[in-house]
Formats: sequence, structure tokens, C-alpha cells
Amino acid sequence: MSKTGIFAHFGSKEELQLATVDAAKEVFVREVVQPAVATDRGVKRLRAMLDTWLGYVERVVFRGGCFFAAASAEFDSRPGRVRDQIAALTKSWLKAIEGEIVFAQSAGQISSDVDGAQLAFELHAYVQEANWAFKLFSDKSAFRRARRAIASRLS
Repeated sequence: MSKTGIFAHFGSKEELQLATVDAAKEVFVREVVQPAVATDRGVKRLRAMLDTWLGYVERVVFRGGCFFAAASAEFDSRPGRVRDQIAALTKSWLKAIEGEIVFAQSAGQISSDVDGAQLAFELHAYVQEANWAFKLFSDKSAFRRARRAIASRLS
């Protein structure tokens, strides 16, 4: 499709970018969220959320790794609707991780002394670091390291 055809369809570069973010969200939901939510709630689902996310990066679903990690790096300093949408989707994923931690705490699977927001931050960071190391250094061992860190943190 020509550049003119693309703009005629989407109306603007920003609308094209927003449509791309929406399409990436659908892929993330299909590849990561849906398989994880099919798992029992609590630590088991939390592990599934993180493992399916690592698998999504490991399988190179997007050539640039985790779409949202790459898009965040590109848009984090650019105000506007695209940045806001990427931030909102990323925040909702972090909140989903934290929500599963809180559920696991209520089920006695994670100590109530654990700060759920802090643990969610750390678990998110392990996956992000694996994505970064894999993309920048082609370091496939980063996935093993992340899985080990997650298992250690959740034990």
C-alpha cells in the first residue's frame, strides 16, 4: 500500500500509530493474557502470566521483542495520545500482576507482609531485563535467568 493510501485509510500518522498499538494489544492478549487466565488464580496464574510473557518475547512474536517495551522506549518522552495509550496498557498489565499477587496473598500463597506493588515491579523488571538482554545482546540465556529470578522471588 502506498504512503498516501495508508494516510487516506487512517487519516493521520497518530491514528496509524494508535491502530498499531491496538493491534499489538490484541496480539498480547492472545499470546500472553488468554493462556495465563486459563490457569487457576493465585501464584499459579502469576507464574503463567510471567512465563507466557517471556515466551512471547522468546518466540519473537514481534521482531523488536516486547512491542510495549520498544514502544515505551520510543514514546515515553513524547506527550500525546500514543504515549498515553501505551502507558495505560502497560499500567493495566502491572496492575493485573499486582492484582494476582493480592489474590495469592488472600489465598495464603504469598505472605501478607509482601508489598504487592513492589513485588509486581520486580517481576515486571525481570521480564523487561530478559527482553532487553535478548534484543541487545542476542542473549537467549536471559530467559532462563529471568525464570530463575521469578521462581526464586515467588518461593
